[in-house]
Amino acid sequence: MTPFRSLTSALALAMAMTSVSVVAEVSQSNTSGDPVYDVQAPPAYAMIGDLLVARPLLIAATVIGTGVFVVSLPFTALGGNVKAAGKALVVDPGRAAFVRCLGCTESGYHHGD
Repeated sequence: MTPFRSLTSALALAMAMTSVSVVAEVSQSNTSGDPVYDVQAPPAYAMIGDLLVARPLLIAATVIGTGVFVVSLPFTALGGNVKAAGKALVVDPGRAAFVRCLGCTESGYHHGD
């Protein structure tokens, strides 16, 4: 199998796993009834899928996004959107890979968003 097909298959699997964890999260979020208190309690299969599939892909996306960001930097600087490009290509995948709890669908760290 070519590297492109392998990457495409892995991304499709990651998207499928993400949608499964979203469905599980919706049914389990905010079990206390308190609108301020919202703890995600993902099931074991979501954690395993996240560890084996999503995290490696997100780390790869962070590395690739960093390279794309560096290559596109002259153009984004001319366009005046360096901050937005950096956030979309580097910060968001990095936050999803390293700050999010295992199996959770969103980061628990919200700083200035």
